[in-house]
Amino acid sequence: MPITAQSAETLALNVLGWLVGNDELLPIFLGSTGASTEDLRVRASESEFLSSVLEFLMLDDSWVIAFCDANSVPYDLPGQARAVLSGGDVHWT
Repeated sequence: MPITAQSAETLALNVLGWLVGNDELLPIFLGSTGASTEDLRVRASESEFLSSVLEFLMLDDSWVIAFCDANSVPYDLPGQARAVLSGGDVHWT
């Protein structure tokens, strides 16, 4: 069953919360996106920003696994949520 837009946003917010609580990854996220800690609060309701949160998580399989294990989420759910928030699957080839 496909994930809904609301479920995708909820998952992305959970990822954002997980990142904020991760002292090792948060600075990497902020540095790679150019976001500030204020942006995290202000832009958390924007689908585009939430999609970038999921994109960041998916840069490293170990991050996906760590998030999913910590939150009892299937490993493929962040990718499904990203596809919904970005308007479709991204094909790199």
